[in-house]
Amino acid sequence: MDAIEALKTRRSVRRYLPDPIPREVIEDIIDCGRLAATAINLQPWEFVVVTDLETRRRIAQTTDHGPFIADAPVCVVVLCKETKYFLEDGSAATQNILVAARAHGLGSCWVAGDKKPYAETICSLVGAPQDYKLVSLIAIGKPAHVDSPNKRPLSEVLHWEKY
Repeated sequence: MDAIEALKTRRSVRRYLPDPIPREVIEDIIDCGRLAATAINLQPWEFVVVTDLETRRRIAQTTDHGPFIADAPVCVVVLCKETKYFLEDGSAATQNILVAARAHGLGSCWVAGDKKPYAETICSLVGAPQDYKLVSLIAIGKPAHVDSPNKRPLSEVLHWEKY
């Protein structure tokens, strides 16, 4: 699948098949996150891949909008060292991971982390150093179902020269 198709067909998936994802596929997806745009090339990110069912259940129970994390065979915890642009950098890495998962024929869903009341709990659960912030949680797996929400048409969001 080429990049444009992956970008245009990526959707948030919240229902997964239990099939495991090969380690080399996960590593390739995370490698795409590692190569994201980053302010001043600081690359403040670290990625914790959680495949253990009990840990995924604990993560899912801790979040407010991520119960499906327990059912996805992979949860990627995106952490960033607290730098001036950690949220932008971590979000760019997260988006790369979402698109890379789609390019591998997998589904994914971004669950917020920054500013969430559960952020410190998740960081502690995965053993993150004190100076790292939770940016996102990403469920990844083979989709059991994919919704096709309506997206606003380009004509509604594109402006030339002025708003």
